[in-house]
Amino acid sequence: MADLGGNIISIAHQRDRRTPRGTIPIKITIELPEKHLDELIARWHERGITVMQKGEERLKESVFLILIGHIVHTDLKSTIDAVDSTGFAEVVDLTLMMPGIDEESSAGITIKATGKKEMERAIEILEQEAKKKGLLMIKPLEGF
Repeated sequence: MADLGGNIISIAHQRDRRTPRGTIPIKITIELPEKHLDELIARWHERGITVMQKGEERLKESVFLILIGHIVHTDLKSTIDAVDSTGFAEVVDLTLMMPGIDEESSAGITIKATGKKEMERAIEILEQEAKKKGLLMIKPLEGF
């Protein structure tokens, strides 16, 4: 991929799902000059890799938020799922700092959404989750 000018942005394995052939679906996000996309897909096909879908970036808006509190003890997965289940926004990155078992944690969360309105709604959803779980949410000063 590098010789075509491409970079891998992220890889997500869906280990809990299997294709009809028994393989594990993998979502790969890449940056690549458009003119080289067909060549890359052909190379992957030669190696037995099936590309199921290709397209432009769907999630265009991005925001970084901070959560503080007992993040893990209040079910981090359900907090992420509240955003991911919308269909218009996803938690694309999360960094968690846990100073001690009984101490509050902090998490930096990057959310991407399909548009500005959708991002505003995703932030509202995360705010509701944070309030319900007794977490402090810090938003950026500008934009959202």
